[in-house]
Amino acid sequence: MHRFIQILFFLLLFVSLPVQSQKREKRSVVRLETNMGNIRIALSDQTPKYRDNFLKLVGRGFYDGIIFHRVIENFMIQAGDPLVRKNAICDTFDVNYTIPAEIVFPDLYHSRGSVAAAREPDDVNPDYESSASQFYIVWGEKMTPGKMKRSVSYLKGRGIELDRFMIDEYQVCGGSPHLDGAYTVFGEVIEGLAIVGEIQALPTDSKDRPLDDILIIRAVVEQLSENVSSLENK
Repeated sequence: MHRFIQILFFLLLFVSLPVQSQKREKRSVVRLETNMGNIRIALSDQTPKYRDNFLKLVGRGFYDGIIFHRVIENFMIQAGDPLVRKNAICDTFDVNYTIPAEIVFPDLYHSRGSVAAAREPDDVNPDYESSASQFYIVWGEKMTPGKMKRSVSYLKGRGIELDRFMIDEYQVCGGSPHLDGAYTVFGEVIEGLAIVGEIQALPTDSKDRPLDDILIIRAVVEQLSENVSSLENK
């Protein structure tokens, strides 16, 4: 029965691809050119503050020369710390501000490939405000039924309910459900997820930094959604 559910899930996913592709073409898209390959990210129009801030930083060259400074296998890869640069193309500029939470759950959740904003812990940040520049790309493990059951129970305790589709996706594709409802998800990887997989599996030091630097050589805005007219005023 479990195998049947997996097959049905992928069939439904395959049938829906043409519609999803049309929707994705209307979103803002950013290409991260790394020394391991390109990662293309589509930004959600449901999180306009985070979308516009990310586009602003990309447009100003902030991410050119930034390193993926925190990598945890079977969890995520993180970049955007202005103090962790290598051969930066532009001068570092101040990003000493935070962005109010734009948590759009259940529409946006921590499935594999989701892009979300890093933030300080709850005890010093009860409003879930996020870093203006640091982001992470979710990898996450494929949840076993037992782990999924524990995650569902944990989330219910926080008032977060996962629907059947989310549960199936977390089990079949992977992700980090324990972060749902607590961090702002503002985009997703639409190309280059295999590169994310390679990066998350790299050996790291005691501080979770890859032993060999993984560099965002350049970040490029490929297209803007209908809701973003220009980068000039950002």
